[in-house]
Amino acid sequence: MTPSKLGRFTGLGVGPGPEGLLPVAALRALQGADVIYAPRSRVSDSSVALDALRGLDFPRDRVREVEFLMDGDDRRIGEHYAALAREIAARGRGGEQVVYLTIGDAMTYSTLGYLVAALRTEAPDLPTRVLPGVTSYATAAALTGFPLGEGKERVLILPCPDNLDALRADLLGHDLTVLMKVGRRLPGVLALLDELGIAEHCALAHRLGLDGEVVLPSLGTGVPDAEKLGYLSVLLIRRQPPQRFKEIK
Repeated sequence: MTPSKLGRFTGLGVGPGPEGLLPVAALRALQGADVIYAPRSRVSDSSVALDALRGLDFPRDRVREVEFLMDGDDRRIGEHYAALAREIAARGRGGEQVVYLTIGDAMTYSTLGYLVAALRTEAPDLPTRVLPGVTSYATAAALTGFPLGEGKERVLILPCPDNLDALRADLLGHDLTVLMKVGRRLPGVLALLDELGIAEHCALAHRLGLDGEVVLPSLGTGVPDAEKLGYLSVLLIRRQPPQRFKEIK
């Protein structure tokens, strides 16, 4: 088949939340898709990526939900995405426009990266592109008025470690930390922020734009029901209060 008759694979980031936080190019790709792959967790009844597209006009009858695999077994993960890549490649070689959704930015802590790598191996002839999306932490910063760096401040983006001593060293070694994948560790992290005396100038966002959304611009007065907020949460942590423009009224 000539390249002009091949379809194309497009990976795109959606959301966070159904508030229209989707690049125009991504919406056009959705509206022109022949099939839209929407990943869904095995423990969830719906796809969070699809939830983030509520209210938008695109062909929902072309959506195909697929479970995403994150069990820590690299061999199984590799086999899973290789099989999915072969399925997508067959569609693309048939001339279809294939879209794959992921929440947040397409290449920031996203399983889309596994699929793109598998496509390079399984279908190097298939035209492939990735459209960036809006990250949860950028949205959280905008909603809470939390500057993600002033001047030459150093910002660390970090999946939450299990070891709180390691997290302590990370927090003390950077001006700001964006803490992702907090999960069940949230109560312990909050206790650490209190111990360091920095909770007041930290922010938390949970399920941005989705049912049950929680946005806290400061954690100085505590976090109600912290043990329930870890999944789909992001913490913005500042080691010291902002220094610039703080006197401007």
